[in-house]
Amino acid sequence: MSSEANKQTVEKMWHALSRFDWETLKSCLHPEVHYQDVPTEDPGARGPENVVKRLRIAFDHLDSQDQVLHHLAADGDVVFLDHTETWIFKTGEKAGHTFATMHEMKDGLIYKWSDYWDVQKFVSQYPASFLEVMAKSSQDDFAD
Repeated sequence: MSSEANKQTVEKMWHALSRFDWETLKSCLHPEVHYQDVPTEDPGARGPENVVKRLRIAFDHLDSQDQVLHHLAADGDVVFLDHTETWIFKTGEKAGHTFATMHEMKDGLIYKWSDYWDVQKFVSQYPASFLEVMAKSSQDDFAD
């Protein structure tokens, strides 16, 4: 696929994520996708269904998730995204942070999704009730 087509797929996936449109998000993921928050000890999730399970552990506690795209660049099958996410929790609190995300594409779909971010800076903004819920989750929650 062209760099432009790959960028369009990545944009489509991120727009779907901000709308909690899980089916559209999955349609952008390769069947063998691996999603990982690189700075965490979490091994990430493999496969579209498990990626959505993993995302929903957090996102089911959000009222909305807003994104500001700063840069989107592609070189063949690698797409780089620099963006800020603002999470609005169902309890009313907000947390915002900037991420750098690399996407590796295969057959026109996202094959590898790697998020790079400052864990302490973002997590320090989370409400205590959310941290308690997150502490109860494990990789068994999003693995086959």
